Amino acid sequence: MNVLLLAVPLAGCLAVLGMRRSAVLVGMLVTGITFAISVAIAFAVDYARPGMQLVTDLPWIPPLGLRFHLGVDGVSVPLVVLTALLCFLCMVYVARKDGEPERAHSFVSLLLLTEVGMLGTFVALDLLLFFVFFEVVLIPMYALIAGWGGAGRGPAARQFILYTLLGSGVLLVGLLVIYGHTSTLNMVELAAGDGAGMGRAVQVIAFVLVAGGLAVKVPMWPLHTWLPDAHSEAPTVGSVLLAGVLLKMGTYGLIRIAVPVLPEGALAVAPFLGAFGVIGIVYAALACLAQRNLKRLIAFSSVGHMGFVLLGISTLTPAGMNAALFANIAHGLITGLLFFLVGGMAERFGSTDIDKIGGGTLAVAPRLSVLLIIAAVASFGLPGLAGFWGEMLAMLAAFDPAPGLNRSLYLVFMVVAGIGAVLTAAYFLVMLRKVAQGTPSRQGILDVGRAEWAAWMPLVVLVFVVGLWPGLVLGPTAEAVGFYLGGL
Repeated sequence: MNVLLLAVPLAGCLAVLGMRRSAVLVGMLVTGITFAISVAIAFAVDYARPGMQLVTDLPWIPPLGLRFHLGVDGVSVPLVVLTALLCFLCMVYVARKDGEPERAHSFVSLLLLTEVGMLGTFVALDLLLFFVFFEVVLIPMYALIAGWGGAGRGPAARQFILYTLLGSGVLLVGLLVIYGHTSTLNMVELAAGDGAGMGRAVQVIAFVLVAGGLAVKVPMWPLHTWLPDAHSEAPTVGSVLLAGVLLKMGTYGLIRIAVPVLPEGALAVAPFLGAFGVIGIVYAALACLAQRNLKRLIAFSSVGHMGFVLLGISTLTPAGMNAALFANIAHGLITGLLFFLVGGMAERFGSTDIDKIGGGTLAVAPRLSVLLIIAAVASFGLPGLAGFWGEMLAMLAAFDPAPGLNRSLYLVFMVVAGIGAVLTAAYFLVMLRKVAQGTPSRQGILDVGRAEWAAWMPLVVLVFVVGLWPGLVLGPTAEAVGFYLGGL
């Protein structure tokens, strides 16, 4: 089933390349089928049973001992479903009237190739295969930004590819260090080995390399500088996938590879991850207070939200890991919705600049503005909505970190993260006051259309459902975290 999950979008990517008509409809069909497969996988997995399931293990490059090894568990399934859902909704959004991009066949083909890389990253169980899928995403996303982005798309795309390729090079060196000392690329065996074959110094070096390479994709402060420009200049669906999925690939790699495979390295470096995470939370909030562009504001907010994910991971506890996994899903839903809505505002008002949009959008585009309000309050963690649980659990985990970590330091992290959460609420409320309230500067703005409802409402519903029923995500992850991470 995992092979089918990758084969369908790959076949669609190749098929669409030869089309000049109906490329978007075919892309919507392919992503819809892929989403259905992801849901079938979610129902097929027994979350009470530890270990990998639906495993595919075939020879890939026999002379080198490399295998095409795929599988899923409670850690990866929510991310697989999120990825497939966002890709499908992106195609629904593109398929609306007047929404089809120029050179649609190329656009759809690149989107489907990006989906292959993202899904492959979450189901790969071989280190080199993980790296290959991790890299597959970069070129099509670069092309989407450079070919269909805004006025500054060229520099933004180049910055994106240079940063991420540099991070990938560092990551590859770290993976080779692991292989050189263990003679295996099997991620499950490596995690079960609990660092066997690697001394503490080797583990620390390997962890710094692996985590450093993944941190660029997270992105962790101060390696985040490519993100605001990439988000601001990417087409709407590119921004949705960048925020909703690509950032999760970095934190997923930390949870799946770095922490369980290199436990002593994780223990030594975790306080630095926590420190960079909370710095990112406060830095991003202050940067957002100064933003006048909605896309850049949401982009910087992602740095802060991923800071909570890093804080949860750095505690090295089951509570922290579950907080990170939950925050990943919540951020994907909420920020994906925010970028959809901002894309809708850009089409209506001709800009994402807050001053050019003016105020009073509640009067001229009430339904669009209400959705923006819902997404914003969810993003700053209003209880009952999806954004609350990840942030709350991350700070709770910081209150009681793993043995061997400095609890006093983590209490400081918890307080700083709490201050960042307050600042997050502040900048979103300031944004809503400037955009939604006040006297409208124009009349006759078209409100939400049917195709936009179809693309946006599933995310709105899930923001409420996941917020009110956190066990929908935490249930699958809890057993997997306890088993795969060795009871950290």
